[in-house]
Amino acid sequence: MATKSKRASLVETAVLAPLDWIDERTLAVTGTKWFLFRRVPRDISWAQTLGSATLTAFIVQTLTGVILAMYYRPDPDSAYASIEHITNDLTLGWLVRGMHRWGASVFVILLFMHMGRVFLFGAYKYPRELTWITGVLLLVTGMLMGFTGYLLPWDQTAYWATVVGINLNGTAPFAGPWLAQFLASGPEIGADALAKWYALHMLVLPGAIIALIFVHIYLVTRLGVVSPPWSREAAGRETSTVAPAGARTGLVRGTSGGQE
Repeated sequence: MATKSKRASLVETAVLAPLDWIDERTLAVTGTKWFLFRRVPRDISWAQTLGSATLTAFIVQTLTGVILAMYYRPDPDSAYASIEHITNDLTLGWLVRGMHRWGASVFVILLFMHMGRVFLFGAYKYPRELTWITGVLLLVTGMLMGFTGYLLPWDQTAYWATVVGINLNGTAPFAGPWLAQFLASGPEIGADALAKWYALHMLVLPGAIIALIFVHIYLVTRLGVVSPPWSREAAGRETSTVAPAGARTGLVRGTSGGQE
């Protein structure tokens, strides 16, 4: 086997030394290896990628939402004008707004498809009940994200659709009138309601979704992926655990003793 040149060895050391320094203190590299190279059933299909697709849609929503928040004004007198400014005046503003607007529907649709796949595959059963519960909470918070964001353009469609939504919530027993009062911030929707919905849409609900996503992903990686119902094998195929002789330990190599 050809030996590495001195320059290649120096470059490798310069690149890997910071990773080793970080991993020694945080186990970031080890944790990444555990996440990326865990065992999964060998007969999984594209159906199992719906969760990753939903996560990707949320990331797109987060990035486009941050860009929109830099130019949006949560004030009844200037909210609609700021939306028009984003759409018509900013470079690619129409694209960012369109991605955020239609991406919200894509996010919710993918959530439903992912949960439908989980239900049909029986992945909600023992010991994955908590994973299912966090998924249900993600669905609820995701729909609330869409509901709170609908008012922000502050046009006629958004205003009256929000009025209908608040009135529907107001018909709920016991907590309905209080909930309607909280959402409307008074007898009718005004400046306080717009600011409140903006805070819910930009701070409260995204924080809750991010926390739930971390818990959900941890549970998925901790408990593993479920094989399809038609699978003849309950577990995935065995993977090689022996590292090449003389290989360096790290993200894609074995640990000490030649075992992963």
